[in-house]
Formats: sequence, C-alpha cells, structure tokens
Amino acid sequence: MFRRLTEYLDSIEARDPAPRSRWEVLLYPGLWAVGFHRIAHWLFAGELYFLARLVNHFSRFVTGIDIHPGARIGRHLFIDHGFTVIGETAEIGDNVTIYQCVTLGGTNPANGVGGKRHPTLQDGVIVGSGAQILGPIIVGARARVGANAVVTEDVPEGATMVGVKARSTLVPAETWQKDFMPYGTPCQEPCSDSAELAAGTSRLAALEAEVAALRNELAALREASQPLPPSSSQRRTGG
Repeated sequence: MFRRLTEYLDSIEARDPAPRSRWEVLLYPGLWAVGFHRIAHWLFAGELYFLARLVNHFSRFVTGIDIHPGARIGRHLFIDHGFTVIGETAEIGDNVTIYQCVTLGGTNPANGVGGKRHPTLQDGVIVGSGAQILGPIIVGARARVGANAVVTEDVPEGATMVGVKARSTLVPAETWQKDFMPYGTPCQEPCSDSAELAAGTSRLAALEAEVAALRNELAALREASQPLPPSSSQRRTGG
C-alpha cells in the first residue's frame, strides 16, 4: 500500500512543478478527494448508498470536489486545484489529469432514465480548466481537451479539442508526442525553452519596429497631403 501511495505521489509530482516534496502533494485537495472517493465507491458497490453519499458530501465540504460515489476511477487521477464535478456513471482511466472547474456531466437529467449518462475518459487524457464534457461519450486515450472547451461528441485517440462547441485542432508532431501538455491546451508561444523564448522575444521586437516604421510613413503621408500656405504675392493680390 505504501508503494502504491508513493507511486501516486510521484505521478502527481511529474505533472506539477509546484510541489517541492511528496509531503506537499499530501496536502492537495485532489488527492484527498480521490481518497475519500475510494471509500465512498466501496460503500456504493456494497449498496450502502446513504453512507456512500455521506462520505461524498463530507469530501465535497472539505475539498470542494464533488465525485459521485458511483463513478469509476482508475489509477493516478490528478485533480489540480479542484472545484470539479464528476457524475455517477463517469469512468476515468489511468494517469488522467483534470484541472479546476471541470464538469463530467450527464445529459437530460429530467427524464429519470438511468443507464450510462456521463463521459468515459480513457488513459492519459488531459482536461483543461473550465472544460465541460457532457453525455455518454468517449474521450480517447491521450486526448487533450483545451480550457473552456465544451465536448458533446466522441473524441478520437490523441486528438486535441478546443472551442465551443469543441473541434479537433492539428498540433505539431513534436507537441503531440509529448507525454504531458499542461491544461490540455497547445501553446504556440514558447514558455520553457530559453532558445525558443529568445526567438519569441526577437519576433516581438521585429513586429514593434515594423509598427513604428509604418507609423512614421503614415505621418509623412499626412504631412505631404496637407495644402501649402499661400505665397506673399498671392496674399497681396488676393489671388
């Protein structure tokens, strides 16, 4: 059990540069929410529904994360920051990362019909902050759902979904091959490699210089288009 816990903590450290040690990870609300859910799900499977709900409500009060006791969660789920809702029939694979304010929601809750109503996230999926994944759809393995995307249809394996309504977007092969993409959202501007950062700064400087040159040209054109003042002989003759 201790080995499984340390593996879980290490998997979170690998996806989050903020913690300085495993002890910090132990304070993460997402970790506690998953731990409480393991207990609630065990009670739910034993048809102790009231006790399962009691654990669920306590967990939500403490962590700000609402995971229905019926949801099925694989190994090494990382819920970063919290304020996430996971529905009853949701299924989550291994090594899934979910950022804050995400909903794995069901469809048509008013008809009272049970069955599979919530999404399935396969292994290695990353869901960006604010994303809404709705209905009994399947998000394929290693897919990325960008921040604030709204997904209502199946997502192919390895796809990156952005926008409302979410659509798949092509990303460079080197980006697709990366094991992890923060917030599930491809970033065109470099943010880690110093050489790429310098190149981005150089591009910005070139654009600023081009804008300044265009402004100077515009000012010269305005000056050239102004009418010349009348000469002294024209003023004397009134011409």
